[in-house]
Amino acid sequence: MTEAIQVRPQPRPRTDLDIHYQVAMPHPETHLFEVTLHVKGWRSDTLDLKMPVWTPGSYLVREYARHLQDFGATGQQPLSWHKQSKNHWQVETVGIDEITIQYRIYANELTVRTNHLDLTHGYFNGAALFFYIPEFQHCPIQVTIVPPKPEWRVVTALPPVAQQENSFLAADYDTLVDSPFEVGLHQCYEFEVLEKPHQFVIWGAGNIDPEQVIVDTHKIIETEAALFGGLPYDRYLFLLHLSSQGFGGLEHKNSCSLIYSRFGFQTDDRYHRFMQLVAHEFFHLWNVKRIRPKGLEVFNYDAENYTPSLWFSEGTTSYYDVAFPLRAGIYDAKAFLKALGKEISRYLTIPGRLVQPLSESSFDAWIKLYRRDSNSDNSQISYYLKGEMVSLLLDLRIRAKFHNDRSLDDVLRHLWQQFGQPEIGFTPEQLQRVIESVAEEDLSDFFHSYLDTTEDLPFDRYLEPFGLKLQPETDNLPPFLGMTVRSDNGREVIKFVESDSPAQQAGLDPEDELLAIDGLRVKASELDDRLKCYAPGDTLHVSVFHQDELRTYRVTLAEPRPTSYQLVPIKDPSPAQKQALEGWLGAKSLECLGL
Repeated sequence: MTEAIQVRPQPRPRTDLDIHYQVAMPHPETHLFEVTLHVKGWRSDTLDLKMPVWTPGSYLVREYARHLQDFGATGQQPLSWHKQSKNHWQVETVGIDEITIQYRIYANELTVRTNHLDLTHGYFNGAALFFYIPEFQHCPIQVTIVPPKPEWRVVTALPPVAQQENSFLAADYDTLVDSPFEVGLHQCYEFEVLEKPHQFVIWGAGNIDPEQVIVDTHKIIETEAALFGGLPYDRYLFLLHLSSQGFGGLEHKNSCSLIYSRFGFQTDDRYHRFMQLVAHEFFHLWNVKRIRPKGLEVFNYDAENYTPSLWFSEGTTSYYDVAFPLRAGIYDAKAFLKALGKEISRYLTIPGRLVQPLSESSFDAWIKLYRRDSNSDNSQISYYLKGEMVSLLLDLRIRAKFHNDRSLDDVLRHLWQQFGQPEIGFTPEQLQRVIESVAEEDLSDFFHSYLDTTEDLPFDRYLEPFGLKLQPETDNLPPFLGMTVRSDNGREVIKFVESDSPAQQAGLDPEDELLAIDGLRVKASELDDRLKCYAPGDTLHVSVFHQDELRTYRVTLAEPRPTSYQLVPIKDPSPAQKQALEGWLGAKSLECLGL
């Protein structure tokens, strides 16, 4: 676990344009990175600099330029400059071949896609910190880090520059954007998998057991590599930030950034969720970083990059992030079905699945998924979640037809050979053809129904050959009211009102403050128990503050609705069903499930 990673320093290649960034953070308490860009070999009357508006893997225009301040440009003397647009600076460079650009970036947002600087560390993503020079994105870029204290260490997936401390070389701008930096006080664990070096870097305190995480990460790496026949990198870096309530990840070609609750490792369910996050982001090094939709083959950092295929890039990855810990032996078939049941429950309890088609969800990621509001669950469905469900059905369909001799694994292997290894983007039509070639059938109706319409997914039809069914949990459910309430600083606030529910029909709104039911005060934590005192068809009086105005609404309760589903074996499965289930979930699955 403490074996050192040997990385051969890379000589700096010659190029017509020499680009060198220096990133300093002399006063980390201000949350300001101080960035200096040196450009040598310039041969034009103007130098254009652009700051990306988004970063690959996170499909939202985030306007990174809004955090930039104190811009300045010099040659042998100060140079004139002006802004062309929100993210475009132009510097006058007549007769100047060496230019220095200085600016500062405010960094106080701890996510995997932004920048964060404080007294303990500095973390940054290339798209949120560095300009690119149009038409010169192909040039190598050197980055030198100047830590504020000698004990601060620097980690990144980029190779170091020979004989230059804390200096690293990106082959081009895309590689720079794809290589986050962690600078500061952190734990670093080094290990080897399949004769290749890996690092797990952890910032923040918590109840994580690094040794166990690395043991299980080792299993995930081997399991995923087995699907594709090896690892497509020389070394790999896991960056983990432990925070109070964060959750998420961002994939890169040779690294990933993870953020997780600092005390989220103690119970099995929460630890398994973390390992699913690791499996998800690691699987992306194939699916989306190299097997990419055509719309993401060449990145346009100035605007949205549209594709209807994120259901496969993210949704299929989500299906496999539940499957790989099972295959790796981190949890058993019972835990796998429990986790998958939770995902299906989430899907079936989002009314927006009947409003927004899956392909539209992918295409409109830029304006919907990351910009949620109180109506989002009524009007949209996540391409992660429904994409995971569609991938499940495709896997089961192929497995059932070929008695587990083929599966969605074969689709991914074909995509890897045809598009991933040469890094050629696939079109939606090409993706469908590859899946059809593995399934040996025309799937036009399947794709139309489940990608382009809102037809609900027939889970039981696909589960039946494997001796499973979807069972709603119906015991002790309250009558249906149709709203979600959360405690918020001592107030009980309605956060969501479902379309066509009793609550909406009565006139209740998100952000109303819930006060009482039938004249008696009620808290969010007590709402379900209070509703169990009533029967479907009963009318009750709900009192709220609506924009500070006291209102009382008459609400007639409806029949209970399931909020949770389980994947359970059918009664008396046949030998063929048992064999199919075992072929899908592994040799010990029948024993684990009591079959």
